[in-house]
Amino acid sequence: MGTIAWAGRKVGGALVVLWLVATAIFIAIRLIPGDPAEAIMGGPGSQASAEALAAARAEYALDQPVLAQYVLYLGKLITLDFGTSYSLKQPVTQVMGEVLPNTLWLSLLALAAAWLMALCFAAAATRSNRFGSWLGNLLEIIAAAVPHFWLGAVLIMLFSSALGWLPAVDNGSAQGLVLPVLTLALPLAGFLTQLMRDSLAEAMGSQFALAARARGESRLKLFWRHGLRHAALPALSLTGWAFSSLLSGAVVVEAIFARPGLGRSLLSAVLARDIPMVTGIALFSALVYILVMALAEGLERIINPAGDQR
Repeated sequence: MGTIAWAGRKVGGALVVLWLVATAIFIAIRLIPGDPAEAIMGGPGSQASAEALAAARAEYALDQPVLAQYVLYLGKLITLDFGTSYSLKQPVTQVMGEVLPNTLWLSLLALAAAWLMALCFAAAATRSNRFGSWLGNLLEIIAAAVPHFWLGAVLIMLFSSALGWLPAVDNGSAQGLVLPVLTLALPLAGFLTQLMRDSLAEAMGSQFALAARARGESRLKLFWRHGLRHAALPALSLTGWAFSSLLSGAVVVEAIFARPGLGRSLLSAVLARDIPMVTGIALFSALVYILVMALAEGLERIINPAGDQR
């Protein structure tokens, strides 16, 4: 498939996915018990008058038929108008713009750390004996299954409370990023290592690799020139999913380490029934997932052009 056709297919698929996500959010919001007008006025405890609630419904078109609300909702999304946050009384795009760099920086660092650890663990696994390979596989399964909230608490107790090496709360310094990044990266590293291990072992044991070793090529050089490409392909194809999982994990991690970001803002918005904020963050997360998936597939096409049959 040519590059233009591939790009056109990706753009069309992205638009469909975003429309489905937006529609699902619209339906889910209407199924939540309670009056959205009360959330706009500050919640049930605000004791807003009937006139104030009626004015809020009129301002946000909540007094219109559901179909009319849906059309207005999609029209605003097309122009990237997510509305005004109910709780913060600021445009959603402005609030997201302020916290977005924090979450992206955290997620990108965690993704890079997870890949680095996975490559090191997978390379070490090829040099291990049977017991070492079994132990490594067990540790990978445990790491991949550990919940972020439990891992974050353990890291805080160990490196902050017991040893005093790192701050328990993100204080804006480089040291404050270490524990949040590790909390996000370790489970992902365990999962990526499991994907890489078998492919790397197969590549390093292939006839090509054995012949190269017989010619005197070092194992390390063979790993970087031959094994790494084959080991990285299965994990690279899931990088989009991995990055989206980091964004969802950031909801927990940012809450644990008191770090401002999209995840913490989403949690606060859900608790306050801040519909515009929830909608904006959810759609942005879907867009990031689509873009990263497309980038990962593009890199896969570059690394292994012969395998592109789509």
